[in-house]
Amino acid sequence: MNKDKSGISIFQKYLTLWVIFCMIVGVLIGQFLPQIPDFLNQFEYAKVSIPMAILIWLMIYPMMMKVDFRSIKNVGKNPKGLFVTWVTNWLVKPFTMYGIASLFFFVIFKAFITPDLATEYLAGAVLLGAAPCTAMVFVWSSLTKGDPAYTVVQVATNDLIILVAFVPIVKFLLGVSNVSVPWDTLILSVVLFVVIPLAGGMLTRYFVLKRKGTDYFENTFVKKFDGITTIGLLLTLIMIFSFQGNVILENPLHIVLIAVPLILQTFLIFAIAYVACRLLKLPYKIAAPAGMIGASNFFELAVAVAIALFGTTSPAALATTVGVLTEVPVMLFLVKIANKTQKWFPVK
Repeated sequence: MNKDKSGISIFQKYLTLWVIFCMIVGVLIGQFLPQIPDFLNQFEYAKVSIPMAILIWLMIYPMMMKVDFRSIKNVGKNPKGLFVTWVTNWLVKPFTMYGIASLFFFVIFKAFITPDLATEYLAGAVLLGAAPCTAMVFVWSSLTKGDPAYTVVQVATNDLIILVAFVPIVKFLLGVSNVSVPWDTLILSVVLFVVIPLAGGMLTRYFVLKRKGTDYFENTFVKKFDGITTIGLLLTLIMIFSFQGNVILENPLHIVLIAVPLILQTFLIFAIAYVACRLLKLPYKIAAPAGMIGASNFFELAVAVAIALFGTTSPAALATTVGVLTEVPVMLFLVKIANKTQKWFPVK
C-alpha cells in the first residue's frame, strides 16, 4: 500500500473520506437494494452475523500477527510508562467515556435524542471506551517518533489485559446504563473477536518466523495482508451503513451529535496520559505512544461486539461506527500536538 513521506498509508490518512464513501454506498444499497442486507441477515448464529464476523476477522487477524508477545519479557524495563498506559486505558478511559457520553446524550443533547436512542448510543460509546487501540498505535507511534520496541510492549500487554478486563468493565457500565447484556453473549464476542484472532496471529507469527525469519515476516509476509485488512474494513462499513440507512436518513444530525463526545473524550484521554508522563519525567519517545494508545480506539472490536450484542441495525452499532469516522483526523491532530511539544520532556 502506498505511503506518504510521513509513513502513514494513503488509505489510513484519508480513512474519514473512505468512511463517508462507505456511508453513501451503504445507505444507497439499503434504500434501493434492500434485498442484499435482508439476505445477509439470514446468516446468523447466536445473534452473531456470520458475514460480519468473517469480515471483522479479516481486519483483526493481520493486526494480531504484528504484536510480538515475546516483548513482554521487557515489561520490567522503565515500567512507569506501562503503568501510565494501563491506568489510563483501564481505570480512567472507560469511565470518563461513560460520564462524557451520558452528559451529552442525556443532558446537553436531550432535545435532539430520545432516551431510548441515548441509551443505545451510550452503549456504543462504552464499547469504544473499553477497547483501547491495538494496530493503529504503531502508526501513531511512528509519526511521533516513539520508541518502537517500547510501543510493542505497551500494545502486547494491553492486548492481554483486554482478555480479562474488557468483559467485566463493559458488563458493569452497561448495567449502570440499564442495558441488559447476557454474560454468555459478551464472552462469546470476546472469544470470537479477540481470543481466536489473537491465537491465530500468534501461531502464524511463530511458524513464519521459525521458517522464514524476522526480515521476511516483517517486510514481506505481514504486508501481504494490508490489502485484505483494508477490504475487510470497507466492506464491513458498507454492510453496517446498509443496515443503518433509514436511521441515518431520518436523523442525519445524530452522526454529528455522537461524534462530539467521542472527540472530546479522545482529547481528554490523550491529555491525561501525556501530562502524567511529563510529571513522571518520562522521555518523549515513551510519552507520545502512551498518550496515543489511550486516545485511539480498537474500533474493530467495538464494532464487532456492538453488532453481536445489539444487532447490525442498532443505534449502538452506529455509534461505534462513528468512532471510525472521527478516529484518523483527531489522531493526526494529536500527532501534531505531540510533535510540537517534544521539548516538554527530558532527552534520554
